[in-house]
Amino acid sequence: MIRKFVWFAVFAVLTAPSASAATAPKVVVSINPVHSLVAGVMQGIGTPTLLIRGGASPHTFALRPSDARALRQADLIFWVGDDLETFMHKALDARGGEKGSVELSTAEGVRLLKVRAGGAWESHDHDGGHDHDAPGGKEKHTGHAEKHEDHAGEHNLHLWLDPVNAKAMVRAIAAALVEADAVNAARYRANAKTVLARLDGLDAELRSSLAPVRRAPFVVFHDAYHYFERRYGLNAVGSVTLSPEVRPGAKRLHEIRSKLLRSKAACIFSEPQFESKLVATVVRGTDARTGVLDPLGGSLPQGPLAYDNLMRNLAGSMIACLKSLS
Repeated sequence: MIRKFVWFAVFAVLTAPSASAATAPKVVVSINPVHSLVAGVMQGIGTPTLLIRGGASPHTFALRPSDARALRQADLIFWVGDDLETFMHKALDARGGEKGSVELSTAEGVRLLKVRAGGAWESHDHDGGHDHDAPGGKEKHTGHAEKHEDHAGEHNLHLWLDPVNAKAMVRAIAAALVEADAVNAARYRANAKTVLARLDGLDAELRSSLAPVRRAPFVVFHDAYHYFERRYGLNAVGSVTLSPEVRPGAKRLHEIRSKLLRSKAACIFSEPQFESKLVATVVRGTDARTGVLDPLGGSLPQGPLAYDNLMRNLAGSMIACLKSLS
């Protein structure tokens, strides 16, 4: 009888959920790069839910009923900002406000870059000056109140493409999780420390690997890579469109094609989330090569290493197309 009791006691211990799993908050994250950072901080405690999956883009994303339900039930929501995930304000209203919502573009230490006007950029648009910077935690972007002719909002919100910004987001993510789940505070802090160290290594690796192609000019599909360009001193000279959900007109296409020829940029990059016909139109009749950049890592497996793989893939795609031009 005693032996039977002991067996049941051992079985109960082995099959019962851990304290961490039992108390882990329900977390929803908008895009894969941020999901990866959150997953790293939550590793061993819980698994966040990714909202925008596969080849979908936050620029054109529409919530499904299951997505809306996940947002309503979440204890914490991590997203970038309303100039990127334009659907989020309506979703937050539906759950009764912004409580439990962490808008990472306003996190302390995040540096925001202003959207570049037009499709053909001059050197002052991507040099090392500070006139394009705004601290995310101190100067909130203007959102939908002010709109440029061909883009919404004042700042470019593809801010995760700079590992220094990613580190600032990791700190904000860890702080929010610690506040929401004090039981696992020590584990969140330890995980965050591990992620921060890995990001330092990734930053140094990318700087070294991209150094040989820093001078080579190239054109991108839309103005998503300003942070990546600036961090590693790359020479982007223009974009086919600023807002990928708005098809550029003939004048814009002519302008960027002229810049492509004038700058002798021999690489133009499309994106898997959007049709490549516009890139084909711009490159037709030139000697320019084409490549693919994915700023969201939509095809990458979810998890703590997705961010690192996304950044390495960006660098690899650029190097493959630009290495003979540097």
